[in-house]
Amino acid sequence: MDKNILGTNVVAQIGFLVHDIEKSARVYADFLGVDVPPIRMTDPVEKAQTRYKGKPSTARAKLAFFKIGPTIELELIEPTEEPSTWRDDLNRKGEGVHHIAFIVKGMKEKLSALSKNGVPLLQTGEYTGGRYAYCDATRDLKVILELLEND
Repeated sequence: MDKNILGTNVVAQIGFLVHDIEKSARVYADFLGVDVPPIRMTDPVEKAQTRYKGKPSTARAKLAFFKIGPTIELELIEPTEEPSTWRDDLNRKGEGVHHIAFIVKGMKEKLSALSKNGVPLLQTGEYTGGRYAYCDATRDLKVILELLEND
């Protein structure tokens, strides 16, 4: 794999798949000694424009974010039943680590470079203020990469 392919080595987020976000958020809040964060639903398909394996998907997920350091978040994800990397991985592997995320600039260029290095695109979508992409780096890095590009 090319050196410093993302242009950063700062992890912004670690994402965990869970079956019950309310229960998991309470457990993490107690463990971390913080309040349970707001749990929110991802945007509807009209806004999110989610694509999974190259096809439109109506997938959504409940999300909760914990700030666990000056630059890193812990994200809990409870997916809906529609096709997505979240749902497929939760069904296949169960609860646990799903991805590590990096904030990038030049999403299209980063995705192209990852693809050329054998890291295929799995899922993309939009959120208020930016976009995300999940790429399958499990062969080399043993984890899915999430790229976040904020406007």
